[in-house]
Order: sequence, then C-alpha cells, then structure tokens
Amino acid sequence: MSDLVPVVSADDKNIAVLTHLGGTLFSFVPALLVWLWKKNDNAFIAEQAREALNFQITLLIGYAISSILTVILVGFVMGTVLWLGNLILCILAALAASQGESYRYPWTLRLIS
Repeated sequence: MSDLVPVVSADDKNIAVLTHLGGTLFSFVPALLVWLWKKNDNAFIAEQAREALNFQITLLIGYAISSILTVILVGFVMGTVLWLGNLILCILAALAASQGESYRYPWTLRLIS
C-alpha cells in the first residue's frame, strides 16, 4: 500500500499563508474568519486556520499577562519577546503553508479542536 498525500491547490496554500501572516497585523481575526468560513469545506485550510487561531489566542493570553506585569517592568520585555515570537513563528508557518505542509506552532494552547 502506498501513502496517498492529498494534493493541496495553490489557492488553498495562498489562503493558508494569508491566514498565518494576517495574525501579525490583525491578531486572531483572520484565523477566526477563515476557520469559520472553511472548517467544513477544506481540511488543509481548516487545520492551518485552527492552528493559527489557537496560536493567536495563546498570544492574547500572553499579552494580557505581559500588560499586568508592566507594573514591575518585566512586562515590557515579555511583550517584546511575544511580539518577536509572533512575527517569526507566523513567517515560519506561512513558509510551510506555501509548500503545502502542515505547521504546528510550538508552545500553543490547543483550545480550538
């Protein structure tokens, strides 16, 4: 038996790339919209949007903690690290999606399944 790898169309890859990159500018909104729009239609896009959504929700929690910790000045450093991590990981996810590969964000709470 051979393992059949589903073919991911160029349009599917582009939507997944935009979903991941959209998180750098618009937080969880692009991932939520794409996930709601495609969750029953396209397995690849639904999976990537769900990953991006979970990551952005995790970041929101991190930003909330960071804003509380600004009182003791640790939050400024934490916020910068979160912002850089968001940028780098979203770019890595977009690169993987552009190749049709699934990407799983590290250190992410899997709240949406």
